[in-house]
Amino acid sequence: MPKTRTLIVGTGAIGGTVAGGLIRAGATEVVALSSNEAIAAAVEARGFRMRWRGDEHVARGTIVTSLAGVDGVFDHILLATPPEGVESAAREVAPKLAPGGAMVVLQNGLCEDRVAAALGADTMVLGAIVSFGASMPAPGVFEKTSPGGFTIGAMNAVPPARLDALSALLEPLGAIQRAENFAGARWSKLAINCAISSLGTLAGDRLGRAMRRRDVRRLALELMSEVVAVAHAEQVTLEKVSGTLDLDWIALTDAERHRGGLGLVAKHGVLLAMGMRFRNLRSSMLRALERGRVPPVDYINGEVVTRGAAHGVPTPVNRAAVELVHALGPSHPPAYARIDEFARRVGV
Repeated sequence: MPKTRTLIVGTGAIGGTVAGGLIRAGATEVVALSSNEAIAAAVEARGFRMRWRGDEHVARGTIVTSLAGVDGVFDHILLATPPEGVESAAREVAPKLAPGGAMVVLQNGLCEDRVAAALGADTMVLGAIVSFGASMPAPGVFEKTSPGGFTIGAMNAVPPARLDALSALLEPLGAIQRAENFAGARWSKLAINCAISSLGTLAGDRLGRAMRRRDVRRLALELMSEVVAVAHAEQVTLEKVSGTLDLDWIALTDAERHRGGLGLVAKHGVLLAMGMRFRNLRSSMLRALERGRVPPVDYINGEVVTRGAAHGVPTPVNRAAVELVHALGPSHPPAYARIDEFARRVGV
């Protein structure tokens, strides 16, 4: 039986890690599409250099900067661009999707809805929530920073065989969970991203060190509580993250906000544990800022603000996060002083 073909669009930390892993597994023919000339040149010269827990290996495969010379179509197209580029990237590569093939969204946020709207109802759009962390310390060098796999599914009903095929494709890279309520899983991950991505960017630090601070944890709880409220307004039933973290439970009650108590202590403990497990995680927003790009906060916290406004649900903490991240720059760099500013602004 001939191999399937997989196109990976975007070779940042996640895209490069997925591309290298699939090439190494050898079960599918992989082509990586990169708009970054430095990354493409590094991979062409030295391969995808993969690092994980002190182990290093090289996966050699095809990387291109344009689809002009790429023949044929692909069974899966994995979208791993920054969120702000996902719709244009999907439209660009859509002609390369095989009949019956699937466009797969790897981005954080709610990008499945954006891709489906951009491509129309005739295109199969699946989602794969990434639960591992990754970084790219140098062009063509891809380092996993925490363990994990994927939660796969779709915002709408799809044939089970399509999810079987996606599961088989991604299984060599990590454990696969199939979410019947994928919207609930995606919104739960969005709640986590709203907290750790914005706070990690403002602090300019890795998650483990940031979560040691009580004010960071309290801001994280406030951010996630707003996401839960908006998800409920959208009539989304939230799923537990990694099967354990219950977002409905972690949302703050009025009593906890004003009087504290054992429930609040327990929630701080959960965030401390999360910080320890993903201690080396660095926000993708922070990496974007460091590379001179606009951090994609509008697609994370900003998505919550926009959808909250549509339902009349106030989201002042996420709104402040959006404004503070956009205010970062050379004269106002990430630092814990930005966390102090955030806490003062929202009264935490």
